[in-house]
Amino acid sequence: MVFILQRQTFLSCMFSASFLSRPGSAICISRASQRLARTQLAMIASTPDATASALSENNPLLCNAKSYLPRFSEFVPEQTTGAMKVLLPQMESALKELEERLEKETNDITYDNVLPAVERIQDPVSYAWGMVGHLNGVQNGPALRAEYEQNQATVVQSFTAFSQSQALYKALQTLQTKFSSEEDDESFHTMQQKRAIDNALRGMTLGGVGLEGKAKERFNEIKIRLAELSTQFRNNVLDSTKDFSLTVEDPEIMEGVPASSKAMWAQAHQKHSSEKEKVDPDVGPWRITLDMPSYLGVMQYIPDRSTREIVNRAFNTRASDGERNNVPLIEEILELRAESSKLLGFSNFADRSLASKMASSVQEVTNLSQLIADAALPRASKELADITAFAKERGGSVYQDLDKLMPWDVAFWSERYKEETFAITKEQLRPYFALPEVLDGLFALINRLFGVTIEAADDEAEKWNKDVRFFKVFDDKDKKHIASFFLDPYSRPADKRGGAWMASCVGKSEACDRDVPVAYLNCNNSPPIGDDPSLMTFEEVRTLFHETGHGLQHMLTEAVVGDVSGISGVEWDAVELPSQFMENWLYDKSTIYGFAKHYQTGEPLPEEYFEKLVQQKTYNAGLYFTRQLYLGQMDMALHSDFDASKESIFDVQKRVASKFIPHQMPLDGDRFLCAFAHVFAGGYAAGYYSYKWAEVMSADSFSAFEELETEDQRKEMGVRFRQTVLALGGGMHPTQVFTKFRGRAPNPEALLRHNGLA
Repeated sequence: MVFILQRQTFLSCMFSASFLSRPGSAICISRASQRLARTQLAMIASTPDATASALSENNPLLCNAKSYLPRFSEFVPEQTTGAMKVLLPQMESALKELEERLEKETNDITYDNVLPAVERIQDPVSYAWGMVGHLNGVQNGPALRAEYEQNQATVVQSFTAFSQSQALYKALQTLQTKFSSEEDDESFHTMQQKRAIDNALRGMTLGGVGLEGKAKERFNEIKIRLAELSTQFRNNVLDSTKDFSLTVEDPEIMEGVPASSKAMWAQAHQKHSSEKEKVDPDVGPWRITLDMPSYLGVMQYIPDRSTREIVNRAFNTRASDGERNNVPLIEEILELRAESSKLLGFSNFADRSLASKMASSVQEVTNLSQLIADAALPRASKELADITAFAKERGGSVYQDLDKLMPWDVAFWSERYKEETFAITKEQLRPYFALPEVLDGLFALINRLFGVTIEAADDEAEKWNKDVRFFKVFDDKDKKHIASFFLDPYSRPADKRGGAWMASCVGKSEACDRDVPVAYLNCNNSPPIGDDPSLMTFEEVRTLFHETGHGLQHMLTEAVVGDVSGISGVEWDAVELPSQFMENWLYDKSTIYGFAKHYQTGEPLPEEYFEKLVQQKTYNAGLYFTRQLYLGQMDMALHSDFDASKESIFDVQKRVASKFIPHQMPLDGDRFLCAFAHVFAGGYAAGYYSYKWAEVMSADSFSAFEELETEDQRKEMGVRFRQTVLALGGGMHPTQVFTKFRGRAPNPEALLRHNGLA
């Protein structure tokens, strides 16, 4: 959809990881894998139907013998199929050999010849498919998309063979029995192995190892179809987001809009236009799109209601009609998830999902949600009433006659009321949050708390985009290189999916001789404008800290069993603990003043600005909390008590909204669900509640630092946090990890207190 707004012209339009899930993340090639490289290359040379790209040993998807880091510059999408034709048969053959050996050696089963062997067998495919999957999210295009979709079903089938292997399952049962009789060994290494075995057995049970005949056949059909639907869902969201643009040519529409937003839209128009003449940000034209920095700029700053309505309706109806309609996909996804869950003996998909999480039941999740809602709902209603009253007072006659604000009004007037209340704007803060300085401050905090130093190493790794950075992490005690990470900071609506996420590039694993984990940190923050660096909003700074928290758990792990190292094997409703923990430091004065300085003058953030930032922390906390609860409970309802014969998915949306956001009910035409990728194309199905579940633990963890008086005490506590939450990973149950750090069970009091809801 492309729109143009001219003068007097308004167009009315509206991370539970185990060997069962390794293909989702890139894995570095170990020395064991390098030994396989020569064999694979020989196989390629004798494979007549392999593509020309795969015939070359320069194919970066085939065991990376030169370096453990992906060779992005050498990759072309067409290499994917050729590589899979070599790697998948090899993996399948190796699995059969392992199964035969395990069946013969039933009395001599040891841990080392089961799970570590599986890791080594899967490693080449995990590396190759992980690299393709990563690029599909950050450098999406027709050729790569076609290759990904062409090979996805075969990859899923190949990994399903592991989860349904009877020989593997029996061997793991034997190991579980052996370990349970050796309770004297309480070393962390043994604990990791026990957790890996338990997780693998549970994963195989959930993966259909107990099914036979037609039930097994149907279960596997569903698994492949769900993978296809997930990919199609995400592609539809990406394409519908890319397709929309609104060109504004009337300067009056931009009256009062911050210079940074106008510059962003003018630059977008310049890049999209064939004209070479530079666009004046104050004169236009301006090109608005639906990527997050652009969308939020419209919702928060453009005073013209018609423009906000156009963009809001476009955003909330993405992928909801025509060839990219996700409604039938959602319906099929829900139906297939329910069917496959019943094949496994569960009443619904939610029960199946919770079988591998901390929360024991749907009711337990509901209880926590209701506890928080009881505190947040009254606050949310008052917050919206205050914003509405302010709009009626300041917005003129058009608002005075409204019974309530429309969805495209709330963010705009919330921002104006916030500015009025605290006498500070986001634009006043941006110059103090230049990305280079923010990174310096973030790295200084990490050094202060966890005793590691982060150094730029851009020339030591190949990247997929010129804006991507590469960093190395060193332990301060012995100066050893212990981890690395890529940072892809900016929004690229043409080829990069929305949101922010951390993913594994390389996981730590003694089985594969990998001891330097590598992470991908991906954001969609405001890009640089002209010669200026990226000037971030406070929310974008928070997102960067959040994703870095995920990365730290991956990179600072001391677990060496691949299936439970880093974020692998961590229960999904605990995985947000370190990420949300890191966000809290943005309200710590010493942290903020470690980077908040004007990008031109070098002057530090004025004291009164920091005080106002702290005061703003609880602004609209009720509205934020109730929306998060609404999303989590809607997700849970769709996967537990939804009956398609009695109601539609949008009926469920309104039913849950009436309970958790009665003050802000979605419009009849709202199709937010069609872009809810967390649930329908990500790992949060019947798990979106995890954000609030983990936030109880993250707030409680941060409160441990609040109780301290000196910097030395904080450093000691930081070391303790590193040695427990960050180091133990999935090698220990999250409840044990938290107790080891905090000395007791989690308490929601800190969460409510931090948000002014206590």
